[in-house]
Amino acid sequence: MTPTTPRRAHYDIVVVGARVAGAATAMLLARAGAHVLVVDRHARGADTLSTHVLMRAGVWQLHRWGVLDRIVDTGTPAITQANFFYGDREIRLPIPPDASGPGLYAPRRTLLDPVLAAAAEEAGAEVLHGVRVLDVYVDHRGRARGVSALAGGRRASIGADLVVGADGIASKVARAVAAPTYVEGRHAAAAIYTYVRDLPEPAYDTYFSNGVGAGVIPTDDGLACVFATMPADRFARTARGSVAATWRAVLEETHPDLAAAAASSTVVGTFRSFPGRPGHFRAPTGPGWALVGDAGHHNDSITAHGMTSALRDAELLAASVLGDESTYRCRRDELARPIFELTDRLASFEWTLDELQGLHIALSQAFKRETQTVASWPREAIAPSHELVPCA
Repeated sequence: MTPTTPRRAHYDIVVVGARVAGAATAMLLARAGAHVLVVDRHARGADTLSTHVLMRAGVWQLHRWGVLDRIVDTGTPAITQANFFYGDREIRLPIPPDASGPGLYAPRRTLLDPVLAAAAEEAGAEVLHGVRVLDVYVDHRGRARGVSALAGGRRASIGADLVVGADGIASKVARAVAAPTYVEGRHAAAAIYTYVRDLPEPAYDTYFSNGVGAGVIPTDDGLACVFATMPADRFARTARGSVAATWRAVLEETHPDLAAAAASSTVVGTFRSFPGRPGHFRAPTGPGWALVGDAGHHNDSITAHGMTSALRDAELLAASVLGDESTYRCRRDELARPIFELTDRLASFEWTLDELQGLHIALSQAFKRETQTVASWPREAIAPSHELVPCA
């Protein structure tokens, strides 16, 4: 039986959430010698909503941490070209190999999350699944001191010098410590996706028509993720009747050839949907607490940057914990704000196809700047020397 009871009463760091952001943060801090506990209310390997693609910055990090090979060894294909279809106009962009690998990767979360959790355990972190955090203990001075949780069927009090919320958009940690939101997006894109098998020649293809989008992402186990995206208000109007029917309608509206190919393929599993939620920046640190991943910063899913943002911010947070925690916010925002602003514009769907192409060019430049920065970080164990920008 998988243990669900903490071995200690107090840890240097308790991380709430054992997925991409939480597991990566725990791994890095444990490698630096901290006593780390990671708890997650879900079973190990449970699926979750995901944008799938690891952009080049995320690939660099997994490569540097010695984790990428585990993804590759499962047969997850390298993505070496990205194809964009703006109505009838096609743009095919090769993704050249570099020192991190031959291209991008898009593992499902049922693969990526357990791989990172295992890497955290190998580093010395204690990782417990099936543990639900009830609250964050805050002392009379307003400092977080630990969490209360249901572990092994019993309520447990777990002390910590630092509580890290890696528990998603609706973070319980963020609510408990009253982390303020200081930037909010204005727009939200909804998405519906499923997995298909036997799609003819699956490639990383993204299609756009006026007001809608769709695409294909090759993933592990010989599957392809086929997604449809639309304004949140359209999803609210149409998907209530049938998510699958809305998915098919958007595919047909965006690109009939894609709709026909998807119709001739075998759907594997269920349809997953996200109704859309504007992005945000929350204050990422406070007395005795920190936020990482979607808990601290959420990008709209239309640019598929969520997992890459989570890995980037995990490394920034770990470096700050070992150095000056006050630098985490400005380091994060320096890289994240340009991507966030372009993503919010894309999520509006208030663009012509010519304007959309220009937005994608600007986004590609922001991704390149992010990759150059992440690739410049030292290969050695995480350390305070991860200096990005002067922090005011």
